[in-house]
Amino acid sequence: MRKWLAMVVVVAFAGLTLAGAGEDKPKYTISEVMKEAHKSGLYKKVAEGKADQDEKEKLVDLYTSLPKNEPPKGDKKEWKKQTEAMLKAAKGALKDDKTEAKKLLKLVNCKTCHGKFRED
Repeated sequence: MRKWLAMVVVVAFAGLTLAGAGEDKPKYTISEVMKEAHKSGLYKKVAEGKADQDEKEKLVDLYTSLPKNEPPKGDKKEWKKQTEAMLKAAKGALKDDKTEAKKLLKLVNCKTCHGKFRED
């Protein structure tokens, strides 16, 4: 009986550990986010108030991955701060907060971000 109980505890712990490990893994890579959110112009459409609800949700979904990714170079804390600010603005836009939506235009600065975090 004790062996069986011990085995159940071990299996349950392993399952919880594996389930929790997947939570921090980003759904999208940095490259995927850049392509789908920036190169496509999606973030700009959201910032200018021209996006529909599905597009706003897509941007939030994409930006949720950025802080979970590790930058190729640069300060990880600064990366997290920058990408979380982008996510916050996208979430604000999702709730029709025009002030937060407009922040995206300032926060998404390709040259600055690439200079700090992108390896050439």
